[in-house]
Amino acid sequence: MKTILNRVTILFVSLILMNMHGQAKKPSLLIVPSDNWCIQNGYYDVIDNQGTELKIINYKRAVQENPDLLTAVSKLEEMLQLRGFPPKNLEQTLKSLEMQKVRENQVTSFDSASSIAVSAMDELNSIAKADILIQFTWTINQLGPQKSLTYVLSGFDSYTNKPVGNSSGTGPNDLTSPVAVLLEQAVTDKMDGFLNLMQMHFDDMFANGREVIVEIRTWDDWGYSLMDYFGEEDEELGILIEDWLADNTVQGRFSTADYTDTSMLFEQVRIPLFTERNGRQRALDTRMFVSNLRRFIKSNYEVDAKVDMQGLGKAILTIGGK
Repeated sequence: MKTILNRVTILFVSLILMNMHGQAKKPSLLIVPSDNWCIQNGYYDVIDNQGTELKIINYKRAVQENPDLLTAVSKLEEMLQLRGFPPKNLEQTLKSLEMQKVRENQVTSFDSASSIAVSAMDELNSIAKADILIQFTWTINQLGPQKSLTYVLSGFDSYTNKPVGNSSGTGPNDLTSPVAVLLEQAVTDKMDGFLNLMQMHFDDMFANGREVIVEIRTWDDWGYSLMDYFGEEDEELGILIEDWLADNTVQGRFSTADYTDTSMLFEQVRIPLFTERNGRQRALDTRMFVSNLRRFIKSNYEVDAKVDMQGLGKAILTIGGK
């Protein structure tokens, strides 16, 4: 009887573990053509930034003018979906971005410094909010009547732009197949290994927090400094901010890269992926995390502050006003 119970217990635990594994959280992915591919194919705008020529990638024109691009990206998104990874759709993300610009009554002007500070990739991912960006490059090789496809997939953390993993290869020669089939032939046997690298990076974020950057500045007319003493603790405001970060980051992990009376820079700040709000779990991003810091400073020391974003992975908190 005891042996039967033990076997039933083992089976029950195994089923629970299998179910947990099957429901493991997956990173959200956004596939975009690489900068190199866009430039090689002429999908960019040239601007003059104080005498320096800048090439700004034009994803919208690439998608609208190159049907092979949309076909290739759609095939990759399909392959991700079949493997349980939720892809953000590039075409729909671009449409949402355009709608946002209309709602805000803004037209991107690359003549202004504020526009230049936001890259085309940052602008796109401000809508998609993908965990990992996958840049995709491909070329068609022609050998007589036969052709093959060579590809490169490069994954980047969307918050830090640090590389996560790469995959590359060339498919078999083919006489008649379209781009989507050539791509599938080239990528299929390497896709699982590539996605394993993406999952390993996400698992690390899940366990150790998402890496972001937090910068603290002060308004010129504030009248105080980060080294002035505040609160019942009678401690420097900068040190109180460090204490808050130690209490609210994953395992207290962050690095103070710079600390002066007017500014602070925190790198390798590990924030949780999720937070509880109104009894529900929701994703925590850099803006929300630093907004919590702003509320802490306001409620405890009656000091106003403003949060500005640079991409998804860097927030600037300017203290002393709004």
